[in-house]
Amino acid sequence: MSAVRRGASAAADPATAARELAAQINGAETGSVVFFCSAQYDLDVLGAELRDRFEDVELIGCSTAGEIGTDGYASHSLVGLGFARADYVTTAGHIEDLSVASLVRATDLVGSLVRKLQLRAPGANAANTFALLLIDGLSGVEEPVLSAIARELGDIPIVGGSAGDNLRFRETVIFHDGEFRASSAVLMLVHTWLPFDVFKTQHIVSSDVKMVVTEADPVRRVVMEINAEPASKEYARLVEVEGRALAPMLLATHPLQVRVGGDDYTRSIRNVNEDGSLTFYCAIDEGIVLAAGRGIDMIADLDRLFERIARNVGETDAILGFDCIFRRLELQERNLERAASRLLRRNNVVGFSTYGEQYHAMHLNQTFSGVAFGRDPAARA
Repeated sequence: MSAVRRGASAAADPATAARELAAQINGAETGSVVFFCSAQYDLDVLGAELRDRFEDVELIGCSTAGEIGTDGYASHSLVGLGFARADYVTTAGHIEDLSVASLVRATDLVGSLVRKLQLRAPGANAANTFALLLIDGLSGVEEPVLSAIARELGDIPIVGGSAGDNLRFRETVIFHDGEFRASSAVLMLVHTWLPFDVFKTQHIVSSDVKMVVTEADPVRRVVMEINAEPASKEYARLVEVEGRALAPMLLATHPLQVRVGGDDYTRSIRNVNEDGSLTFYCAIDEGIVLAAGRGIDMIADLDRLFERIARNVGETDAILGFDCIFRRLELQERNLERAASRLLRRNNVVGFSTYGEQYHAMHLNQTFSGVAFGRDPAARA
């Protein structure tokens, strides 16, 4: 019996979807479940059905911008992973009313969860424990919340995703303690004696085309001017898409990069506003230098990632994946979604398309991050 079970349902009816997911991943040995659901479900009904079917299970989840199920990329579905209590010890808590003022609550939550985990698993440490963070993808406070959590966790690795709502940008929700909540986050600490690998990959590299943010609202992640010109106009000129509608599909294939500590990180544009300003998925500020990004072969990059994971943990029960929605849009644009789905299916990936990814203390864009769960304890790195 696998220590991590994978499940998915494409049923449009929330009660049917919950029943089908529970039939695949719930059992007497299941101690915790992580799920991801389309924002198109009636979430009140779905939440009640999941609550009833996973009554004695620690259950967390969030809404998505698309799912990764047992057959690869999916839409309008419910997917999840079930963890055997004998192999995975978990404890979770949530942060409500996300804002800069919630950082104290985030700090307090980490301390409480660490104490609970140590009582249940006295041998838990940074080598055999990781943290999973699901957070409202429209909150705009992923960076400070993540930073506060990372400071308290020390060397315990963090991975996670920002919830989505199918690119409507109205409301994203997190599930914990029996209900969905907006403007919230859930943090789960996971301890296991089995090998695991927290990972990140990206297929975007920087070009020689540079630009400077000359006017911005960092709180709202909005850029009004680039090179002292209207932001959307100057962006379109520099990435050579003048005259084209700056729709999500085009933004996905023309990202921007910022250099931090010698490494390049993507700063994806969420949308173009009516006044010509640009709203970003990640932190942005005046004075930073951005570079136009260009993509390398995403399929080849995924292949290399899965080969690396196999070397680190051997055969996997499952891989929990957080995949930026812009990666999926680019795959669709290039007619590569089916090829990527085959890779995801072959490597037991379950997860969702995000509005941002968490990796250690960084909130990222246009990455595929996650954690791979190995089967053989002898494969522990």
